[in-house]
Amino acid sequence: MIYLDYNATSPLRSECLEVMLPYLSDHFGNPSSMHLAGQRARQALDLARHQVAALINAQPSEIIFTSGGTEANNLALIGSSLTTESPTIAISRIEHPAVLKPVDYLVAQHRATRIDVPVDTQGIVDLAKLEESLARGPTLLSIMWANNEIGSIQPIAEIVRLAQTHRVPFHSDAVQAAGRLLIDVKAIPIDLLSLAAHKLGGPKGVGALYLRHGRPIRPIHHGGSHERLRRAGTENIPGIVGFGAACAAISKSMTPETTRVEALRNRLEAEITRTLPESLIFASRAPRLPNTLNAGFPGCDAESILMALDLQDIAVSSGAACSSGNLSVSHVLSAMGVPRDVARSSIRFSLGFTTTAADIDRTVQVLTESIDKIRRIKRGD
Repeated sequence: MIYLDYNATSPLRSECLEVMLPYLSDHFGNPSSMHLAGQRARQALDLARHQVAALINAQPSEIIFTSGGTEANNLALIGSSLTTESPTIAISRIEHPAVLKPVDYLVAQHRATRIDVPVDTQGIVDLAKLEESLARGPTLLSIMWANNEIGSIQPIAEIVRLAQTHRVPFHSDAVQAAGRLLIDVKAIPIDLLSLAAHKLGGPKGVGALYLRHGRPIRPIHHGGSHERLRRAGTENIPGIVGFGAACAAISKSMTPETTRVEALRNRLEAEITRTLPESLIFASRAPRLPNTLNAGFPGCDAESILMALDLQDIAVSSGAACSSGNLSVSHVLSAMGVPRDVARSSIRFSLGFTTTAADIDRTVQVLTESIDKIRRIKRGD
């Protein structure tokens, strides 16, 4: 299989599996226990916390382990909002559902106010509109670091500067950005930041929330005193160990790997543009994730293209993986002003550490043949 859906999930890195296996068998202790088995688990937990923190230049005590990026976003948004009586949350119109849905929950159940910040045709937040939104006095701002569908990278440093000027705490969903872009929470002083292991080559079911020291938050899980009273529940030691190993591996190889993957992404874009000149590359003039390409193919529908590629063992996506089976138009492309018929033809290609030049060449060949066949069928040829 040619796998080009890394923004949905990534294969488990071999180094992650290797360090996880002992904690799925012999080293099964609870890290809250005082005996040797428990303390061995505690040491593994502490090491992983250091490894995750190092990826974003945070302090280990600022890392809260969660069940994934979705829970990290929920904890950031709901946990922060529960510290104030009248929460008002400003978000961009292209956020992941893991941000949109918690905010909608706060509006429905906690009388919160939602402020939507528009984006331009390249999927970049309108900074003038953002400043107008911040002037309304929100209690929290949440803007994703990089978009999961089109790969557009937001001007986070400038957004942080505006948020600080208006004294508004800032959260960023960095699930897609971490491991693909350099993130330094000391250089760019974000207040809260969400991560997910399975986007990095780690296991599914584990993530983390970075919480700047001194930033108040209320737990949304209640029980024991785990994670310094911020997230109750016995820690997922095998998953956390794998998460830490993924972060350590990326920290050693990020720059050369990013360069390699970006070159392959550019090759894919150039070949699609050459063989299918009527195709549209979304966010082509914006800074983008080095691994992400979203293209529209007018006259085709994404479902037909996906099926044709899948029959040739090529895995791609149409927008976010959590929207699979939902034929509604991408809210991200809609926010960018993309016409509905064009948005329905969009395909996302997202590359990763297993991607090769041969994969790219084969994908372009199959894609070109498939779109030609789909169009001929539609014309009745």
